[in-house]
Amino acid sequence: MQKILVVVDMQNDFIDGALGTKEAVAIVPRVEEKIRNFPGRVIFTRDTHEQNYMDTQEGKRLPVPHCIRGTEGWQIRPELAVLCKEAPVDKPTFGSVELGELLRQANEEEAIESITFVGLCTDICVISNALLAKAYLPEIPIVVDASCCAGVTPESHETALSAMKVCQITVENEW
Repeated sequence: MQKILVVVDMQNDFIDGALGTKEAVAIVPRVEEKIRNFPGRVIFTRDTHEQNYMDTQEGKRLPVPHCIRGTEGWQIRPELAVLCKEAPVDKPTFGSVELGELLRQANEEEAIESITFVGLCTDICVISNALLAKAYLPEIPIVVDASCCAGVTPESHETALSAMKVCQITVENEW
């Protein structure tokens, strides 16, 4: 049985760039420690937008260009990027169908004991991908380490954690 850690969008723009927060900056050392000590496979996701971001539905609703492919803001935080052993899953939107397929395939190759999520933002991409994983693999325990996540605001972080609990996702290490 294997354990999987999914590191969601730990990119410069979400940490201290265009959409950064002090809460996001604060979790970087905890996420690094979690990755270093994790006894299993680690998969990174990377929010990836193109130059036409402002013309997309997301760009119209969140008119802050961020994570544009090839920019510094798109890069995974350097101290975490060095721990990335396989190509990140580039995702053009909040939840990644590609990640869901990757997890299903991994489970077919070797049974998954649990899937743990950490990263940014709790209330957008972490919740979206945790729920997608739950839909793809409903009998695999899905865990979110709240101490290694941050939301757009502390309030929306807490709201997302509560919503995930209702959806039978285990929330650990709450602040």
